[in-house]
Amino acid sequence: MADCFRGRDNSLGFIRLILASAVVVSHASVLGFGEKEFGHGLSHGQTDLGKLSVYGFFVLSGILVTRSGKRLPLGRFLWHRALRLLPGLWVCLIVTAFVVAPFLYWAQHGGLGGFWGHPRGPFAYLGSNWAVAPLQNDVSGVVAHSRGDGLGHSPSIDAALWSLRYEVLCYFGVALLAVTRVLTRARPLVLLVAAGLGWYAIAPALQERFWAGFSDSSYALSFEIFPVMGKFDPDILIYLAFAFAVGAVIESYRERIPVSDPLAVLALLVFLGGIFFGYFFVVGIPAFAYLLLWLAIRLPGPFRRVGARNDLSYGVYIYGFVIQQALTALDFARWGFWPYLVLSLAGTLVVAALSWHLVEKPAMRLKDIGRKRTAPTAPVAAQPAPPGETESAPGGRDRALADSGTRTG
Repeated sequence: MADCFRGRDNSLGFIRLILASAVVVSHASVLGFGEKEFGHGLSHGQTDLGKLSVYGFFVLSGILVTRSGKRLPLGRFLWHRALRLLPGLWVCLIVTAFVVAPFLYWAQHGGLGGFWGHPRGPFAYLGSNWAVAPLQNDVSGVVAHSRGDGLGHSPSIDAALWSLRYEVLCYFGVALLAVTRVLTRARPLVLLVAAGLGWYAIAPALQERFWAGFSDSSYALSFEIFPVMGKFDPDILIYLAFAFAVGAVIESYRERIPVSDPLAVLALLVFLGGIFFGYFFVVGIPAFAYLLLWLAIRLPGPFRRVGARNDLSYGVYIYGFVIQQALTALDFARWGFWPYLVLSLAGTLVVAALSWHLVEKPAMRLKDIGRKRTAPTAPVAAQPAPPGETESAPGGRDRALADSGTRTG
């Protein structure tokens, strides 16, 4: 992997866009028609297309954020993570509260009387949700009104934001490993963390073959770390953190991870076996992680150009649910699944492009604020890179890749 997976010469942008779009596809059936998400039955209730895509995002985040954590000092690492996540999120909340919600309220009531003064109105929505946790689901009752009319099937105007607080918690985990120098001087501990999380996946699976992890009873054990971030469900945390940790292990041992076509075929068989026959959370997530890595390296040139300069995946993820809920409230689902899905994807891609060019990309230009510039020095003879590191110059293609992050970030 150290030889083949560096800089921007890979298909990560394409894979991220596919994963984000798959979330929109998966949500179409439940938001527009009140049915199970795609793949729920095929996996015997273990997962579905949307959650599987989230696992993929966390694997890729584990790789790229760990790479960033190894390279950057703590303050700059946290600054880069905040720039990649928060500006896009905050603008999404503003657009949802002050553009989408009032339009839907006007369409439902013929005016805006009662919208601005609603106890759970747009200002309360911003105040409750700014810290990466959707603590208020609705804005002035527009979603509740849609459900009352028999159109809506979810109580939230943007439930896709649920995963962001788990990702931020993983960022804090990387920051802790970086500041204690585990990432650079004690990487076996990264493997130990992943193994520990893996054990929590294995233990219940040994008792129940198709255990999905997202059990209703687990929410009773939810806990808070910071009140503004809401409650963390232990089951969800274990599996998402496990996916992230697998990515961190891949990055930490990059010079020992083989890029093998036969191994990719084996990973595909294990992945499909976990989906169809059970134990997905034991073997399926690591196999899925290797498949994503292999695809990022092996997909041909045209795929490498997708998302190399313009990464729409985060915008697709955070806006897709809002667009679909708006289409549902306006009764576009009456046209059938495929027209509804096409409109969902098209509308989401347009808004995601605007988010990237107007918000996310300009925000990322601020990542080097306050950084000291050093005068250029005379060139010296090239030295071989240490194990696990690339030979790219600081600030080069590897830096750009690590700073790009994933969707869910």
